[in-house]
Amino acid sequence: MSTAEEFKAKGNAALQSGKTSEAIEHYTSAINLDGSNHVYYSNRSAAYLKKGDAVNALEDAEACIGLNPSFTKGYSRKGAALHALKRYNDSIAAYESGLEKFPGDQALKNGLESVKKEKDGPSYGGGMGGGMGGGFPGAPGGGLFGPEMMARLAMNPKTRPYLNDEDFMKKIKMIQSDPNALTTMLGDPKIMEAFQVMLGGNVEIKTPDEMKEDMAATKEMKKEAPKKEESKPEPMEEEEEDLSDLTPEELEIRENKKKSIKAKENGNALYKSKKFKEALAAYDEAIELDPTSMTFHSNKAAVYLTMKSYDDCIACCLKAVEVGKANMAPYEDRAKAYTRCAKAYQKKKDLDKAIEMCNEAQLECYDKATERMMKTMELERRKAAVLAYQDDEKAEEAKQRGNDHFRAKEW
Repeated sequence: MSTAEEFKAKGNAALQSGKTSEAIEHYTSAINLDGSNHVYYSNRSAAYLKKGDAVNALEDAEACIGLNPSFTKGYSRKGAALHALKRYNDSIAAYESGLEKFPGDQALKNGLESVKKEKDGPSYGGGMGGGMGGGFPGAPGGGLFGPEMMARLAMNPKTRPYLNDEDFMKKIKMIQSDPNALTTMLGDPKIMEAFQVMLGGNVEIKTPDEMKEDMAATKEMKKEAPKKEESKPEPMEEEEEDLSDLTPEELEIRENKKKSIKAKENGNALYKSKKFKEALAAYDEAIELDPTSMTFHSNKAAVYLTMKSYDDCIACCLKAVEVGKANMAPYEDRAKAYTRCAKAYQKKKDLDKAIEMCNEAQLECYDKATERMMKTMELERRKAAVLAYQDDEKAEEAKQRGNDHFRAKEW
């Protein structure tokens, strides 16, 4: 049976080969064996982002930070995932939070600059012409050298040092501003290597002179060019944990966060098995270990909603929002808690409170599904109001008053 580290190594190899789904499976196996290792969440976050699943990438990034707030890449992962979700302000906050702890980290600086540029400036459309054989997107925040692509450079052991090379980064900025500038830099080995890494390592980039030589050889020899030897994927390098600067209190908090995540995962498994009481106990354990996370309260609310204990569900939702606001939880998570609270009120037939909770959710983070649910509730409320007035006795009284006014000519 493979160990967690062996699964991680398999995941690294798969990710370097561009097999993101396979990488995610291996990292998940590693997490199942050792859910307290922040590196596994960091790597799986990178795999999710490379696959285009920014939501799960964000969740893993937050788990990574929760397990080890002193791990630089956790903040980079979170910032990149939020950037991909177009949550620019949250992404900026994530990068800045990382830079407060690691002011000299170039990857964090580059990520922050990239998201600010996309937020404040217009996106660049179109593609590159010339002899590149097709168009490559040049948008600073979403295409060539965007946050996901820059993350690939940071993950690759060969190209990671380039991010600290001032001359290299100047050229990258030129390409971000003008994608056509790439054609003038194909003679730079670092640029070619970076471009190849960002395209998944399957495209051979050559200088203009090499391209001419290849064309001449093709005409003369009429033979296929020899296949390029595939380079063996190198394992991802991860930073070693540096706990020397942590106080005993901070070490205890860090250890408790690890335990809380294990308790939460245990609760999730129990919930899926419909062992609701045991799941609630597991979430309570997680809350006791880490009272700063709103997720555990939200999970309890989900259990209560399934159990049809609507008052308990509402109390847990409101507690989750309270904890979330106190600890700067993402607006999206707070909105979800309000939405779940609205569903509980709807089950109780309290449509006024349900609609109020929907409005609170929309103020936190707008969501089309919540908007549709709120409109359905408003329609239900109008129908209930109409039915409330269909009282035969009151209708008869109103009719008699009308007749009296008519006879008295009180039009």
